[in-house]
Amino acid sequence: MQHILSTPCARQDLAALRAGDTVLLSGTVYTARDAAHKRMMELLDAGGEPPFPLLGSAVYYVGPTPGRPGQVVGSAGPTTSGRMDAYSPRLIRLGQLVMIGKGARSEAVKRAVKECGAVYLAALGGAGALLAASIRQAELVAWPDLGCEAVRRLTVRDMPLTVVLDPVGGDLYESGPAAYLQSL
Repeated sequence: MQHILSTPCARQDLAALRAGDTVLLSGTVYTARDAAHKRMMELLDAGGEPPFPLLGSAVYYVGPTPGRPGQVVGSAGPTTSGRMDAYSPRLIRLGQLVMIGKGARSEAVKRAVKECGAVYLAALGGAGALLAASIRQAELVAWPDLGCEAVRRLTVRDMPLTVVLDPVGGDLYESGPAAYLQSL
């Protein structure tokens, strides 16, 4: 099933999503990779606030390359999400509801997704140019010293994604191979 989703999200916006569904995502998406996540944890540990509002937020694990003249960004393919697994459960419990990346997630992330009604969406690895075409605007938000891995606020329209972890505990990395094996 295909869903149209806009950010910021509320739990009820995500309730119907199931592992294997496709999503066309529009709205505000923040970029953050492992170095930015580490800095967010340091800020939170010190009693500070992260550089963007977590409540209902969507975070894309990407470090977009600079765009050519006339482009908002260059390639914007996902990075391996497991590098954020040490940080994600805390951010989900603080209100982040959408994660975008590629690859399997830890049991701790899966539990937090289910407990909080969040989702993990996969962006197609190797399709950075296609994903960049969905990005209408990019604005630096924090930590310019991280270069392409700085936190940015993206405005996206109809970004094509696949639900991997859903709010009821579904995991496409488990159900997909199982369905394939049953079809043999």
